[in-house]
Amino acid sequence: MAAILSPAQASVMASKYKISFPGRIFALLLFTIAIMVVCFMGFQYAREKRYKAERFDAELQQYNHHLLDAIESGRPLSEVVAASHKPMPDMRISVIDASGAIVYDSSLENLPRDNHLQRPEIADAFHSGHGCSISRQSASTGTTYFYSATKGSDIVIRSAVPYSVGLSDILAADHTFLWFMLTVAIIVSILGYLAARRIGQTIARLNKFALQAESGEQIYNTEAFPHDELGDIAGHIVRLYVKLQQSNADRDQQHRIALHQEQEKIRIKKELTNNINHELKTPVAAMSVCLETLEAHPDLTPAQRQEFLKRCAQNCARLDSLLRDVSIITRMDDGPMAITREPVDLAVIIKEAVSDCTLQAEKNGLKIINRVEASLPMEGNSALLLSVFRNLIDNATAYSGGSIVEIKLTMATEQTIALTVADNGVGVPEEHLQRIFERFYRIDKGRSRAAGGTGLGLSIVRNAIAMHGGSIAAENRPSGGLMHRITLQRRFDSSVVR
Repeated sequence: MAAILSPAQASVMASKYKISFPGRIFALLLFTIAIMVVCFMGFQYAREKRYKAERFDAELQQYNHHLLDAIESGRPLSEVVAASHKPMPDMRISVIDASGAIVYDSSLENLPRDNHLQRPEIADAFHSGHGCSISRQSASTGTTYFYSATKGSDIVIRSAVPYSVGLSDILAADHTFLWFMLTVAIIVSILGYLAARRIGQTIARLNKFALQAESGEQIYNTEAFPHDELGDIAGHIVRLYVKLQQSNADRDQQHRIALHQEQEKIRIKKELTNNINHELKTPVAAMSVCLETLEAHPDLTPAQRQEFLKRCAQNCARLDSLLRDVSIITRMDDGPMAITREPVDLAVIIKEAVSDCTLQAEKNGLKIINRVEASLPMEGNSALLLSVFRNLIDNATAYSGGSIVEIKLTMATEQTIALTVADNGVGVPEEHLQRIFERFYRIDKGRSRAAGGTGLGLSIVRNAIAMHGGSIAAENRPSGGLMHRITLQRRFDSSVVR
């Protein structure tokens, strides 16, 4: 009576007879080598046999050309066939005309009447000049032949060699390469066994490490793994586990840094809110004073009333400009993904900005010179790019004190566009030059408010250019005035923009 094994005993027996990992690798390698050897041997055998058939066909083609030359010289074909040296004995020579009828056959007294145009070698000969059938049975004699046909001016000469033992030996492939392939397969199998055993040892040690890691054991630097790709991977895994606690500490540190950055962002937003509140109070207060004066003094002259209304309109325009700039700043703070991008022509955008600002510039005695004429296709947001050049021109118009604003293209490649926007005014003091792109930063606060500025224009310029993967820098010109150097990317990955 057969003994019944317990589950533990069954598990032990299963693990005892289970094929090891190196054994499975080696078995798979042997199977792959066997498939490769069989496929290569079959391919090489067919290829060599085809090569020998082509060589034999070329020899028969040469003989056919000899017969065609004799026919064209006027000699009787039967005489030429009898006198010529045949490549193989028992050759059968046939002549087929353009209609497909046999007009001569060296092996038959009574010529067959069936049409031969459908014979493969005859059809190929009439189509391309020569044809060949390696093994085809003749419908006239019942014998299997090797056919080779050659086209002349209006006939086809066909040589046929009986497919006998002699011809089979000629066309047979050489078997030497078979023994060569078997020898190579044995050598590769031996090398594969050694490689599989080496890999298996590394896998076994890595499995032991995984069991220790799963059980929570403390693992230190163990003995080195073999110096190969798998050994390097195993070593990396062990070192990564050893550094796990340090990684946790680093993670906590990064969390604290991220928390600090989030608090800093909240502080900046609160500061921006306070600045906006302060900036809004000024035009609102000015309009309130003007309206209260108009209401309290109905006896004001028309000129006085017009002056107060004019001040209200100016402060209302300033308030509108401030709200518009704040809206743009808020959109950009939401991140690059909130800004839509599409193919635009930067030259057209610059031309539009110049057109929008020309009237105000002329009122202030400035001339805008736009030297950007050629098309500058790129990927971007037309509204933001338009605001860049409007703000730069408006800034120069309001504060430069000069007479010329010039926009110039300095470089255009497949990747980048570089431009300058410069004026010939008074420039900016060096101590303020690095801060002019900050929000609400003013060099002369009284003069800026009098000119209707919001203090956000250059900040919008810097952020809008950054949204397009570019940069801007300001510098004083040696000849006088301020120059902004702008670099824009034609195409960019918004995920890398900060």
